[in-house]
This record gives sequence, C-alpha cells and structure tokens, in this order.
Amino acid sequence: MTTDNDDFTIQIEDVSRWHPPEGQSGQGILLHTTRGDIHTLVHTAGGADHRTSKAIVFVWGARGGFDGPAGGIYGRLAEDLKDEITSIRVDYRLPNVITECVLDAMAGLSFLSATGHSEIALVGHSFGGAVVIAAAPLSQLVKAVVALSSQTYGASNAGAVSPRPLLLAHGGADTRLPPSCSELIYEWANEPKQLVIYPDAEHGLAECEEELFAMLKGWLTDNLPDPPTNAPP
Repeated sequence: MTTDNDDFTIQIEDVSRWHPPEGQSGQGILLHTTRGDIHTLVHTAGGADHRTSKAIVFVWGARGGFDGPAGGIYGRLAEDLKDEITSIRVDYRLPNVITECVLDAMAGLSFLSATGHSEIALVGHSFGGAVVIAAAPLSQLVKAVVALSSQTYGASNAGAVSPRPLLLAHGGADTRLPPSCSELIYEWANEPKQLVIYPDAEHGLAECEEELFAMLKGWLTDNLPDPPTNAPP
C-alpha cells in the first residue's frame, strides 16, 4: 500500500505461518513487509470452497494485541461472522506510534485485497479508533468504519471517512477517555454517522459486552455491501 508521501509506504513482500498463542482462534499469518513483520490472526470465511468479498480489519489500543475490548470481542465477532465475512486481527509492529499503526492497518487491507476481498470494514478501539479513522480515507477498499471508545488525537480527519458509514460507540462512565471524545469526533464527521453511548460502561466496555456484540454484528453485516454486479471476480 503506497500513498503520495514516499515516507508513508508499506508493501507486503511475503507471508508465512506462525503459531498463535494458546487460546487464540484463527490462523497465524505473518506479513513480511518493507517496514518489518506484522503478526496477524486470519479467520477465513466459509472455508476453502467459499469465496466472499467481505472482510474486516480489527486493531486494538495503544499497546497492540489481538483481543479487543469487552472480554475479547474481536475474536468472538470474527468467529461468529466467518460464515460470510473474513476477518484479520492485526497486532502493531510499533504500538502507540500512530503513523506506523495506520500502515499496519493498511497492510491488513493489502493482504485482504490480494486474497480477493473488496468490501472491507475497519474496527478499532481506543487508540485504534483513531487508527481506523485515519486509515479509512486512504483506501477505496474501505466501506465502513467502527471506532470504539476512541481517542481524538489522530481522528481529526473524521470528516473524510464519508461517504463511508461511521459508527462511534463509547462508555458513559469512561474515565480514561471520556465520552466527549466520541461526541467531538461525531461533530467532526459527516453523514452517514452514528453515535452510541452505553451509560454505565467504562473504557473497556465490559459492562455492555453482549449488547455491544449484538450491535456490532448487526451493524457490520448491514453496512458491508455486496460488490457491484458488474465487478470482476
């Protein structure tokens, strides 16, 4: 994936397998890039005989990792949706460095594109919310964006996410990043956009885990479109 800025580039040179930590679902896929190796977990939709154009890139907070908030909601969603939607969970090379983490998300997009996916959603939590908002305008492959408990730093370009739908969700009891962060991003964003506040939830959204899971599953399913009928296979 390359942008107009020569310093803001990343390319996948090769891929290989790696052994995920015990208890993690998905296949361990190591992306060997021009900026270093990226560990990912890939949940392939429907098995080898089933092709889908729909996919999701998941990224987490400033420390990286695979699980996401709300008790590991990323893995749960990836497994629950994989009959129809492929997912890739991306662990950052350099956590908390937003430009490098955006490039990691873009590498995930490139991998999905190379494996036949063209309708892709980005999902990020906390620091990762800003990552996906910053990454979305850089690729026409991105069709929907979800930012959970997002920080504002790095998300000031939220208006450029449009015309893609943007979902913002935040805990009303968040003391690490108050809900005013998502409210401000909502003001910056253009339609279509949606803001959901869970009044009793803290930053990790564990208090609304099941409600959040149901909402995300429905929203991602509804907002990842089928490809145009005249699109090449």
